[in-house]
Amino acid sequence: MSLHRAIAEIPAAAWDACAGPGNPFVGHAFLSALEDSGSTGPRTGWLPQHAAIRDAGGRIVAVAPTYAKSHSYGEYVFDQSWARALEQAGGDYYPKLQVAVPFSPVPGPRLLVRPDAEDPAALRRMLIGALRQACGELGLSSVHATFCTEDEYEAFGAAGWQQRLGVQFHWDNRGYAGFDDFLGALSSRKRKIIKRERRDANQCGLTFRTLRGTDITPDLWSHFYRFYTSTVDRKWGSAYLTPDFFPLLSDRLGDRVVLMLAERDGAPVAGALNLMGADTLYGRNWGCDGDWPFLHFELCYYRAIDFAIAHGLQRVEAGAQGHHKIQRGYRPCPTYSAHWIQHPGLRGAVADFVAEERIHMLAEIAELDAQSPYREDDATPA
Repeated sequence: MSLHRAIAEIPAAAWDACAGPGNPFVGHAFLSALEDSGSTGPRTGWLPQHAAIRDAGGRIVAVAPTYAKSHSYGEYVFDQSWARALEQAGGDYYPKLQVAVPFSPVPGPRLLVRPDAEDPAALRRMLIGALRQACGELGLSSVHATFCTEDEYEAFGAAGWQQRLGVQFHWDNRGYAGFDDFLGALSSRKRKIIKRERRDANQCGLTFRTLRGTDITPDLWSHFYRFYTSTVDRKWGSAYLTPDFFPLLSDRLGDRVVLMLAERDGAPVAGALNLMGADTLYGRNWGCDGDWPFLHFELCYYRAIDFAIAHGLQRVEAGAQGHHKIQRGYRPCPTYSAHWIQHPGLRGAVADFVAEERIHMLAEIAELDAQSPYREDDATPA
């Protein structure tokens, strides 16, 4: 295995032959836009160390988006307590390796293997072993693969990594003909709530547009960057993404970039950025200049559902957190991560922690699922 300090060192065609077309976040275009815009790199502490495996003929047959990190920001799977424990014991938790999509809690493949390789499963096992070996050879504390697929989660676990569960809220398209058809699947009370929220959002003097790819002008991206930073400021976060990132995204991903825009008297006042995969619409960043009733729900949830139904997509993934999404048709779904800890004492402590956490997480997912607004899950007649 080789490690690369820039994704530009790996040809786009070779990387994408491993990544496939399904999930745009692991594609060369998205990851290179992060690097070329300065969003990943020394400024944010996400230093590319992309892993690659070549066959005997020199062809790249497996890759993994990998970063060296001296902090735990922008990951959405929290390990700060592990860092404190090791540091209190006299060890150094940072730097570490992170196999992930920066700043994006988007589930998807992390061990990217050419589908025409002779033995894809063996290559995934090879990547797992090589990442663990690199951790030791580089003197790092740990390797973390976050928001990986369930199959990868199981493969990491079989290799002795610690397995961790989380939860997100996703909307599933059950073959709906339109938004009203989706509403018909909900209990009467939940259906009325959503209708009221959409009515109020659409009667507050705003107009709405859905734009894709190069239809999103540089001026609109300037407005959107303002929305993005205003949200970051309100949440006491860090503006990892630079102004150059969003136009690069449009250029490189084309129509897979979907912007839900709200305007007042022709001026943009709010926006929600999505990326479209093969069967999923992924909600990413959002922000607004003012305060309008239910605007966040309209732009980020309901218009995403509208778009998914219209384009035959199977799923909407609306990002991290948000138990309130359940009442708007989004179901709790487990997310997966895997962790290799070099220090034996910390590795044992983490194993105990994630095992206990997993029990509580499975119970929480079951409890949340019981709150489903769908009629077949509701004892009250619609």
